[in-house]
Amino acid sequence: MENQNKPTMQALIATEANAPFTITEIERPLAAEGQVLVRIIASGVSVLDNKIRTGKGGHAQQPLPAILGMDFAGIIEAVGPGVTRFKVGDEVYGLAGGIGGLQGTYAQYAAFDADLLAVKPSNLSMRQSASMPLNFITAWEGLVDRANVHEGQKVLVHGGAGGVGHLAVQIARAFGADVYATGSAAQQQYIESIGATFIDYRATTVEEYVNKYTNGEGFDIVYDTLGGATLDASFVAARYYTGHVVSCLGWGEHKLAPLSFRGATYSGVFTLMPMISGRGRKHHGEIMEEATKLAEAGMLVPLVDERRFTLATANEAHDIIENGKSVGKLVVDVA
Repeated sequence: MENQNKPTMQALIATEANAPFTITEIERPLAAEGQVLVRIIASGVSVLDNKIRTGKGGHAQQPLPAILGMDFAGIIEAVGPGVTRFKVGDEVYGLAGGIGGLQGTYAQYAAFDADLLAVKPSNLSMRQSASMPLNFITAWEGLVDRANVHEGQKVLVHGGAGGVGHLAVQIARAFGADVYATGSAAQQQYIESIGATFIDYRATTVEEYVNKYTNGEGFDIVYDTLGGATLDASFVAARYYTGHVVSCLGWGEHKLAPLSFRGATYSGVFTLMPMISGRGRKHHGEIMEEATKLAEAGMLVPLVDERRFTLATANEAHDIIENGKSVGKLVVDVA
């Protein structure tokens, strides 16, 4: 009887691997020390969410059953002890849940670590804001934290129309770099619209575009967002002596000799580490503050799939993710 007056919420529960989500009424969380309670307006849907749901995302350390969803935008409903950066009513966004045992964003409310959040861009919608955090942090950590991107450099982004790739292109451009991006012929118009020189990866060899755009010297930074053979190609596209390759999918087995023979260097990006380990969470909030600045300066516009989903139809969004047929980030409208 004592639970009857406690506020509840709707949430999507992934009960077991490969099972569809089920909408469940559960108790609404409270904001503990260092947390804020957020009313979630929109939640991004990522490939990793689907991997966890299908039992293939072991590295995310999110055992089922669980509430999934990592990206969100919403409004602060309550502020826990020790939080001074935010107040009730602030519109915020971030990469804040759905892994490492943390409650995810496919729910009406969540209590998040305030260090992971930032005030959302005033000129972007909730849907646009919810689409960005995971991909933006991944792009920023590679380009800025690892590779120190700066004006005058030539940057190659593999998968320039992809989730991480299209934001990496815009970040590199904002830092003054000359940006090149690979993609399919169908993606050429979009890639050029965000300021990159388009490279058709199907029609051009690595040697050909390295010769064409760098006189055979290689690119200062190569960001691989695809892994596998693309990472191998990245090693031979890096500039001699000073080139730096970054990958957010460097999980396979690769020969480093091509990179070593160019005297170049490599960094891996594992965006989930602060959430899983608890270390470095404040920096994720700082990165999202930088995203807000760039967006409000008109230098960053996320690509969002126009199709609309709710908690009741989120399974359809996951079906689309699994079949690889989205154009931009899929977003669930929670409220």
